[in-house]
Amino acid sequence: MRIRTFAAGLLVGALTLTACGKTGSPTGGTGDNGGSAATLPTYPVAQNVDVAGSATYAKIKSKGGLTLGVKDDQPGLGQKDPTTGKYAGFDIEVAKLVAAGLGYDESKITYKTVDSGAREAAISNGDVDYYVGTYTITDKRKGQVSFAGPYFQAGQSLLVRKDETAITGKDTLKGKKVCSVTGSTPIQRVRDQSLTEPGNIVEFQKYSQCVEKLLSKDVDAVTTDDAILKGFASQDKDNLKVVGQPFSAEPYGIGLNHDDSALRNKIDDLLQAAIDNGTWQKIYNATLGQSGSPASPPAIQRY
Repeated sequence: MRIRTFAAGLLVGALTLTACGKTGSPTGGTGDNGGSAATLPTYPVAQNVDVAGSATYAKIKSKGGLTLGVKDDQPGLGQKDPTTGKYAGFDIEVAKLVAAGLGYDESKITYKTVDSGAREAAISNGDVDYYVGTYTITDKRKGQVSFAGPYFQAGQSLLVRKDETAITGKDTLKGKKVCSVTGSTPIQRVRDQSLTEPGNIVEFQKYSQCVEKLLSKDVDAVTTDDAILKGFASQDKDNLKVVGQPFSAEPYGIGLNHDDSALRNKIDDLLQAAIDNGTWQKIYNATLGQSGSPASPPAIQRY
């Protein structure tokens, strides 16, 4: 019962964030990351776009729209409202920003939910034109797909209750119950680095289950990428917070066809422009920034 209640709370939070920004303006946003109200910017749709040499863009033009791979279950990042079918979050806004720069408004976007394990196949097979969904850039993945970005620098961190004072980072976890998803890199890192005792490691299939146990005081901390944790914190600011410095490097990139360097370069240019003109910061402030945890844009690497 409590899990259903928490899930409903996440949905209300997602709707609140969406309502806050759906009619925004290019000057929207407060300029701070302190969890204050912020409005999403709008994204001017580029005219007469041509990405010479891009087979993917040629396909986009021929069908008159984009198919974008996303996540649908990550609060503050990529989450689908089951009632309206609309998507909201930081990753979704980045996907829309890029689409506008390629000449397409949101009415021309088809969102396709793709689980983590199927991302490379979806990109390589052309099932999606590009993918935006907490997709960490790694050397192994670069052998199969290409990446623009990174558009966000994530790292493993800790989510705790708002009144928690003893846990301030990974070195304060001894004797504390720590929760993450079964088989995940974060929980393995907790084991490998002996951050807490084996008997204090708790695993579930979904992060929402870990957060539920955190709120009920059955565990003391939840660990995974800070971006995901900020999403949960942004939707329950009265009870949750992200603490400590990230203790891994997880650069999030936009995944696209391995051989499409023309489209990759174009997306890199669009991301750089959004960083330079402040749009990136406004997007962050209105989504993940509602957690109260600050962030700055990363340097575009042009992989």
